[in-house]
Amino acid sequence: MSTQQSRHYPSHPALEILICTHQRARLLTRALDSLETAARPADCPLGVFVVANACSDETPQVLAARAATPDTARLPLRWIVDPVPGKSHALNLALPQARAPLIAFVDDDHRLDPGYLLALVEAARAHPEAELFCGRILPDWDGSEPAWVHDQGPYRIYPLPVPRFDLGAAPHPVVPGSATPGGGNLAIRQGLFERIGPFRLELGPHGHDLGGAEDIEWVKRAVTDGAPLHYVPGMCQYHYVEANRLTLGYVLRKAYERSASTLRISPAAGQRRWPPRYMLRKVLGYGLRALFALGWPARRFYLTRLAAALGELKGFTQRRRGAGSTSPSGSDPDAPAR
Repeated sequence: MSTQQSRHYPSHPALEILICTHQRARLLTRALDSLETAARPADCPLGVFVVANACSDETPQVLAARAATPDTARLPLRWIVDPVPGKSHALNLALPQARAPLIAFVDDDHRLDPGYLLALVEAARAHPEAELFCGRILPDWDGSEPAWVHDQGPYRIYPLPVPRFDLGAAPHPVVPGSATPGGGNLAIRQGLFERIGPFRLELGPHGHDLGGAEDIEWVKRAVTDGAPLHYVPGMCQYHYVEANRLTLGYVLRKAYERSASTLRISPAAGQRRWPPRYMLRKVLGYGLRALFALGWPARRFYLTRLAAALGELKGFTQRRRGAGSTSPSGSDPDAPAR
């Protein structure tokens, strides 16, 4: 834990919303529209900063037209092009250029709750000692989704095909080790990025692949350094639900890749030569249960757990092979091609 003294920040900070986008012009427009219609806090200058990461679609044209439109009711928008693929690279490029004391991360496939800005700024003012703020991420269900995504019984699917992060209805400090938010709905104080260092390039997603643990690893580094983290339930974003996510194939791929990403940032994984026995037991156990399961809900559940267990083995192997590379900003030469 860091021995640095507690920091206190201005009670009336400006806020800049940072969006890193890749090939999602339509969803980016949706996210920006939800930001424009959100209630705006008083005495808090607002701005939007977008990084077009390796975009070959109409994203640059959409941003150029939006930024050039003389509409004083819109939030100020600035944007840059990052030709190097990878979200970690986009974040590392953008954050040193951020201008506001408070920087909020919004994913390009999210829709902001109308009270998002008010909740975040109120929390920042009420907790001047906090350096990180996280909020809810909820699937943007429309009623057309299959019933199994709402199942809370013994065969509920996790991870869900659509991200969800919810620590309850009450705001509270997040105790280190109790929960770690990702970067989809995160806000940080200016200066924290410089102190903690860059996002690890080898951990972040490239394009829209299902890898990615760069944000969780970075938040863990910040909390370990002593940065206070506060949960704000009113700081809510809704994740767009793509129909192709609601298939067994997608669920299995996500369980596999996300488990691999999680194991990859585990320090313990790099200290062993061979996978722990419990990992092998999980693969065997879930495989047998999937083979002999009675009923589709049980089989789907055990197939998902089997994919996650296989992902742990992949992550262990990746972490073990890359154990000698600890640079947070360097690429992992042994990482598989994305």
